[in-house]
Amino acid sequence: MSHTTPVCASGAIALEDRYGAHNYHPLPVVLVRGEGVHLWDEQGRRYLDMMSAYSAVSFGHSRPELVQVLVEQAQRLAITSRAYHTDRLGPFLEKLCQLTGLDRALPMNTGAEAVETAIKAVRKWGYKVKGVAEGQAQIIVPAGNFAGRTTTIVGFSSEAQYRDGFGPFAPGFVQVPYGDIAALEHAITPQTVAFFVEPIQGEAGIIVPPAGYLRAARELCDRHRVLLVCDEVQTGLGRTGRILACHHEGVQPDAVTLGKALGGGLLPVSAFVARADVMAQFTPGDHGSTFGGNPLSAAVGLAALQLLERERLSEQAERQGQYLRERLLALGHPAITDVRGKGLLVGVEIDRRYASARAVCEALMHEGVLSKDTHDTVVRLAPPLVVTAAQIDEAVEALQRALRSVEPERRLAA
Repeated sequence: MSHTTPVCASGAIALEDRYGAHNYHPLPVVLVRGEGVHLWDEQGRRYLDMMSAYSAVSFGHSRPELVQVLVEQAQRLAITSRAYHTDRLGPFLEKLCQLTGLDRALPMNTGAEAVETAIKAVRKWGYKVKGVAEGQAQIIVPAGNFAGRTTTIVGFSSEAQYRDGFGPFAPGFVQVPYGDIAALEHAITPQTVAFFVEPIQGEAGIIVPPAGYLRAARELCDRHRVLLVCDEVQTGLGRTGRILACHHEGVQPDAVTLGKALGGGLLPVSAFVARADVMAQFTPGDHGSTFGGNPLSAAVGLAALQLLERERLSEQAERQGQYLRERLLALGHPAITDVRGKGLLVGVEIDRRYASARAVCEALMHEGVLSKDTHDTVVRLAPPLVVTAAQIDEAVEALQRALRSVEPERRLAA
């Protein structure tokens, strides 16, 4: 048996820096272990995880029953490709359809793959069912969207950095302001096949649209025979206090994309779930994935969905999320200009004149809490759904100390 010699913190960071692409700017901490809502670095210091890998670790790190399913299935059968049937895939797909209220599911691996699958499905539906002329299908997307990093997806992003140097981009996407129902109505044409929307925009800074926006979008899509596709990769599976974030407004989409939490915090699992007539556009040879729907992923995904239901984690997220927002607002700190979100997906807007969100996250790290900034102005707080009120108190108190510690930076900037 071979043993890997542990690498010290500075050495581990240096190795990444030397041999890795510089496409991330991580906080300067080297993590070696996780359990529940906590992470440990190589020095044995414990941190409260208030990021949960962008919702991928919704059930907590190394959740014992999910690890057990992973190990048992890996020892039995892990990968076969979709060239054959397995006993694990059917039950997983059935549970996905039951929870979403949709008819059929197509499993993939990453959230971006689920979105790419959705793009192919709605375009073909537009041509074969709606009767749009070949090559003319249009998909409407809101500004501020984030759905992944493939060239097609960054092509419909409004973020300049995501696009810079990666074109030419695929045509067929029309951008409208997020939350603006009049702009959406104006953008719809006979060539429009779908509206792709995040019920809450995550990467944009935890942006919650006006009340009634999704419901009005649903009505518009029905009126114009346009598919409503909700990107629930980050917001889905209990994160916002509902199984799907669109359920806050009683909206049933025509299709959803799921990922992140679907893998139980153990491996990448995603899915495109849709109405039968939308999914019927795929025939053998149209689309696929060597790893998508493998028995290991299906077993863990099913166990994760069962855990979500059994422990009523959506209700837990609703309750604890409200408590988190109340505690943050009660701080009354001048650096905090806004607290927004639903469930345990919360954004804390930081006054840039006071400090950068990155500086606040670094200060939080020194206080034993891990989070990540977005767009240099927002601190994300999205812990595992199993977080307790006492742990939320710990995080908020750490944030208060972190804000106090960056005050000298503000005075120097002044």
